Amino acid sequence: MNELRKTNRSLHIRSRLWSTLWAGTFFALSASTAFSASAATGLQVVHNTPGFVATASSLGPETPSKVIDVSIFLNPHNKTELDSLAEELYNPASPSYRHWLTKAEFTARYAPTAAEAKAVQDFFTANKLTIVKVGPDNFYVRARGTVAAVSSAFHVTLNNYNVNGKTVRANTSDPYLPAEVAPLAGAVYGLDSMGYTHPLVSRTTTKPTSGTTPGPVTGPAASASTKASGGGGVPALPFTSTCFTGTRTETFSGPNIFTGSPVTAAYTGNGYTDSNTGCGYTPANIQAAYNLTALYKEGFDGTGQTIVIIDWCGSPTILQDANVFSAQFGLPLLNSSNFNIIYTPTPSTCEAEDPEINIDVEWAHAIAPGAAIDLVVPPSSSFQDIDEGFFYAVDYGLGNVISGSYGSEELYTDPTVLITENLVSEIAAVEGISANFSSGDSGDFTFDYPAYYPASVSAPADAPYATAVGGISLALKSNNSIEWQSGWGSNVNPLAESGYLFDPPGGNGYFEYGSGGGPSGFFAKPSYQKKLKGTARQLPDVSWLADPFTGAYIAISVPFAIPELQYQVYGGTSLACPMFSALWAIANQEAGMPLGQAAPYLYSLPASAILDVVPVNSASNVTGKVVDTSGTTKYTAAELAFPLENVTSYVSALWDVPLEGETLLLTFGTDSGLTTAKGWDNVTGVGVPNGKAFADYFKP
Repeated sequence: MNELRKTNRSLHIRSRLWSTLWAGTFFALSASTAFSASAATGLQVVHNTPGFVATASSLGPETPSKVIDVSIFLNPHNKTELDSLAEELYNPASPSYRHWLTKAEFTARYAPTAAEAKAVQDFFTANKLTIVKVGPDNFYVRARGTVAAVSSAFHVTLNNYNVNGKTVRANTSDPYLPAEVAPLAGAVYGLDSMGYTHPLVSRTTTKPTSGTTPGPVTGPAASASTKASGGGGVPALPFTSTCFTGTRTETFSGPNIFTGSPVTAAYTGNGYTDSNTGCGYTPANIQAAYNLTALYKEGFDGTGQTIVIIDWCGSPTILQDANVFSAQFGLPLLNSSNFNIIYTPTPSTCEAEDPEINIDVEWAHAIAPGAAIDLVVPPSSSFQDIDEGFFYAVDYGLGNVISGSYGSEELYTDPTVLITENLVSEIAAVEGISANFSSGDSGDFTFDYPAYYPASVSAPADAPYATAVGGISLALKSNNSIEWQSGWGSNVNPLAESGYLFDPPGGNGYFEYGSGGGPSGFFAKPSYQKKLKGTARQLPDVSWLADPFTGAYIAISVPFAIPELQYQVYGGTSLACPMFSALWAIANQEAGMPLGQAAPYLYSLPASAILDVVPVNSASNVTGKVVDTSGTTKYTAAELAFPLENVTSYVSALWDVPLEGETLLLTFGTDSGLTTAKGWDNVTGVGVPNGKAFADYFKP
């Protein structure tokens, strides 16, 4: 594990130089695209170059004959007016409050014209590029051609770079456009091959390998007795919902993993699950813990609402998987009346199963079982494909809530891409749509060596017109009430492995993953965060379940497994985002109207609507005693919980990892460079929605 950790560190080295280049400059740039005059009769689109180009190792030019797609995203008209309107629509004192624009109104006032799109098309065709598509309302034009033709058209060189161990294409300088086209351009996509990743993690160690392969699910849902027994073609549940056990003592004897000398050790404290596979929560666990069942009894379950989920890499078995999940947990089945897959522009599937789609669909459905789901599937994870898919969902008004469980590190993302992401989120906001995005699973990206890794946040969650969803760890009592919840930050310290003991046991730990958060290095603080410190947009806004050690079930088909349908447990802010999006859909239902962007409401909710997540501690945190050739040494809980030297509130527990011969010390409630605190904090935002009270606040 230490070797793996070292590898992870080496893959995340970041440029201090680029961090410095950003500092103090981009707040001004975020309002609109900037240009600089070229030596010829045109302009460069300034800051349309990825930051890593300044320091990453170049692998040489991209293959000239390679065919790629590029897009020019056009600027809206009357941007200053649009920004003012967006403020008024969320100001309760304004006569414009929640008077959302219709698509027709927005198009008439702010959309680029057909003539402007034609000018961009003419630029492409004049440079031997083939038009692929003109986007809805003329907001982008996409073209295709060879690397040689694209390089010539934009007066750039396209090189490959080694970025975090991956080969990534990027332009070496900002693209050039002729004077008649440059003022129209907000961003040029496709010159680099950067893309988004899913912030999802799994910590269960085994999967069921025998049992009945689920057959077709029919009827409204499996009965309680069928679900309990695993009958009716649905396999029994392999995980436990008891994530933590009482205090226990474990003893060990064996050679020191570092020196080979004999060691004995004893550790006493909280125990993490005794299950052979791990722990995981069901929809019933979460519905009871957050008082959602009372909402459902009132008739508020998302009926009449549509949750739009954006996920690349389509899954051919998602409907089957989701209906096995639904039958198992007593949820309504999905069918053509409440579930729709939209491929934009063409169908695509993964080479292997994609847990992300299962997490998003199944848990949006688990929280808002009455809502319809539109799954929008772009062909790849590239910025170009995803942002065009995002715009498609907004422009066609597919639903009042958009859930995006993906992100890119802001530090590495083209500034013009950040601006465009915020623009699309702003369009959503003025049309009464909330764009919700995961805040990431890497803390502030510094890990435990901030001297090497500059802090950053996740995009597009960083956009002021988006709502950023962070994560928590959760411990439930046997009656499904909350025992404790903490800001999600999982730390691991190995104590024993394959018969060897770690001596000394402290100092070997590492931050594994946790809720993303902190200040944006690009966007200024929006008005709804005016009471927070600093001048930057702060992440996250809100949070929900994300820790995979206290994660949630999914049902997923795994080709060649026996049975093919597997139950697995996942976490990550990829889980928190669809959960919150589903509850926001219920809030819209209860309000009887679209509420728009969620974030501006969150900072003025009554205390009853939000469960504040504060530092948590345990009287039974793990302590130890080690006997070696030098004598007996006792270790306090704090000494064992390295690298948490400066943290005083956390929960630690012993985990005997099934089938792997390891015993690990887990610590919960801390994060890399971030701190959970009373009120808003940069791990959990304002806290976790208090189910019924949260949605009831929006009742007319």
